[in-house]
Amino acid sequence: MSLFDRQPPVVWISRVALAFVWIYQGIVPKLVCQSPVELGLLAHLGPLYGFMCSVMGYGEMLFGLLILLSPWRWPFLLNIAAMLSLLGFVSLHEPGLLTEAFNPVSLNAAVIALSVIAFISMRKPAA
Repeated sequence: MSLFDRQPPVVWISRVALAFVWIYQGIVPKLVCQSPVELGLLAHLGPLYGFMCSVMGYGEMLFGLLILLSPWRWPFLLNIAAMLSLLGFVSLHEPGLLTEAFNPVSLNAAVIALSVIAFISMRKPAA
């Protein structure tokens, strides 16, 4: 029996949902169809924003896999910190996005809630 077999179903549901969000957000708007909104946000980071978009896409995919496959609880805390940081970045640089349909506020709130649920629900491994 592995560590993952001992996790409650709510942890697996949270893991799969969070991994899907990160992997999808890494692949679709950053690698496959570089979104003008994504590129506009990343333009605030400097002249290499097109390159940064691809790097971030791959990073988000890897982070999604970490959340899905990691036996540790800390990736959920890192996820919460990332969501709050990204929300702050959007609020500072593109505040108009906060009022759009399917905006960063609602997405980040759901992602943070799933992270809190998974973090609290994970059982510590037996020694």
